[in-house]
Amino acid sequence: MSAPGEPAIRVRGLRTQFGPQVVHDALDLDVARGEILGVVGGSGTGKSVLMRAILNLRPPDAGTVEVLGQTITNDAAAHVNLQRQTGVLFQDGALFSSLTVAENVAVPLKAHHPEITAELLAALIQLKIRLAGLPDSAATKLPSELSGGMRKRAGLARALALDPALLFLDEPTAGLDPIGAAQFDQLLKTLKESLGLTVFLITHDLDTLYAICDRVAVLGRQRILTIGPLAEVERFDDPWVHDYFHGPRARAARQSVHDRST
Repeated sequence: MSAPGEPAIRVRGLRTQFGPQVVHDALDLDVARGEILGVVGGSGTGKSVLMRAILNLRPPDAGTVEVLGQTITNDAAAHVNLQRQTGVLFQDGALFSSLTVAENVAVPLKAHHPEITAELLAALIQLKIRLAGLPDSAATKLPSELSGGMRKRAGLARALALDPALLFLDEPTAGLDPIGAAQFDQLLKTLKESLGLTVFLITHDLDTLYAICDRVAVLGRQRILTIGPLAEVERFDDPWVHDYFHGPRARAARQSVHDRST
């Protein structure tokens, strides 16, 4: 476990490439403990690839990644330890379609704690489902029987199964209506504050960025162009940043946050 003040995630000199295509080169990034970091960037800038590199799902071609003070390697035991400390919600939820919500949540619990009793397993599953804002009745439903918003919450329940210190989310509000997206944002903020989570959040949703993110990192030209509170990022001199954060949708998102705070 990292000491107080150390970044929860530290990336130095990261390089990832697919054949001749270089996605990241000399990329550095620090994610502070207990923050929600929003990660944005144009199409093809490698946001999801960066997340997978940090999770060691796609080891980098060069550079180092430290998570909670431990350098990530291909050692099997270290990889299992990383899995226990991280929860992941992929874009589509990545639920097992043939399993119920309860059975999906049980998968990581059984994998990492095979000694767990049936009684404790049932209690933990119910707790995670409730933490994700789902009713108890969702436990017996298949993913196909849930709405898009409920599937996202079911995926979140599974991501929280092992009480992770770090939560990774890839476009969690994509496909949700504005009300459902706002409710999901508020849930994430509440979970971060109550559980002390560090959240790595890939999103293109400006409402999410303005509503819940402590800082924002902008990916571009194979590295982190700028990172900081939104007020600082908005002032960064870059055409993509200017178009993204000074267009009508960004102005509407800023105004919405201002209206809620007054």
